[in-house]
Amino acid sequence: MYITITPQKLGRNYAQSSADFVGYLEKENQGLEQEEMEHFFNQYGDEFSAEEVVKDIDGNGAKLKKKEPKFYSITVSPSKYELNRLQNSSEDLKKYTRELMKDYVASFNREINGRPVTIDDIKYYAKIEHQRTFKGTDKQIRENQPFATKILQLRNEIRSIENGSMEGSVRKREREIAKLEKQAPHQQDGKRIVQGMPKAGSQSHIHIIVSRKDASNSFSLSPGSKYKASDVEMRGKQVKRGFDRDKFFENAEKSFDRTFGYQRNFAETYKARKDFIKNPKIYFASLMKLPTNEKAIAFKLMRETGIPIMPSIPTNQAQLALKVFNKLRKGLDVAIKSSSIGI
Repeated sequence: MYITITPQKLGRNYAQSSADFVGYLEKENQGLEQEEMEHFFNQYGDEFSAEEVVKDIDGNGAKLKKKEPKFYSITVSPSKYELNRLQNSSEDLKKYTRELMKDYVASFNREINGRPVTIDDIKYYAKIEHQRTFKGTDKQIRENQPFATKILQLRNEIRSIENGSMEGSVRKREREIAKLEKQAPHQQDGKRIVQGMPKAGSQSHIHIIVSRKDASNSFSLSPGSKYKASDVEMRGKQVKRGFDRDKFFENAEKSFDRTFGYQRNFAETYKARKDFIKNPKIYFASLMKLPTNEKAIAFKLMRETGIPIMPSIPTNQAQLALKVFNKLRKGLDVAIKSSSIGI
């Protein structure tokens, strides 16, 4: 489960309208019949039009400045294992979204009229999407780029030869292109992965647009707050502030597991990924305490998704983590071969 929270921005200032973002989320509905479309929904309704969403979100930004976000985007991307647990991806993900947003409001260290924030205090709309395409930032595109550059060069040469501005063999260059297409390291269905190509397999995910202001348009509720929980004096009164992202991410996983009876492996947890980044020694110590079968599944998941090394990890820690990982993997491979572990 990967969840991101981002303020929607346009240039130097924050977007004054949600229209562009909402329009972007309508892309999968283009060319579909009414009954095939995925509609916007919220905690209490299932079929809101894009126009209704824009009007409601845009009309709920009282007293916010141009340099303040008017709304936030939450993107929820379940793994293929989590998606496999669902019976009906659209309806199940709607159900999960409504549980997720309860976790969202519970993560605010705020009070409205002397009480904690509740689900009725926020204004949000969500939409389920079932497709993803490869972007320029994806590993597959970046590592295929040298081949793409060479192929483009060859195609330009072919055009030059055909229009008479260059001499050479078109057939030779076509053979080179065919060879490069097959040599590219990342392929899908026998074709070189290129930017814009739809990703194979189940790609269902959730987009949520949530207003910065509460439903009464009176209080600011920012998940982008740099504070987890603190009290501050404002206009002579003690005011609570903050949003606990760790709490939100952890509870979001628990809600999914509880809702769908999902047995989450150690390697899939937010806490494990966070430990890997901040303290690889703790991560691998926890990994080695797992029962052998769970440990084997954890390594399988890590091989499939890639070890989550982030740029923020100091080089020496990353190298240490890889060294320990490779040593543990060798030992585990021996254990798997000599046992009946099923993964």
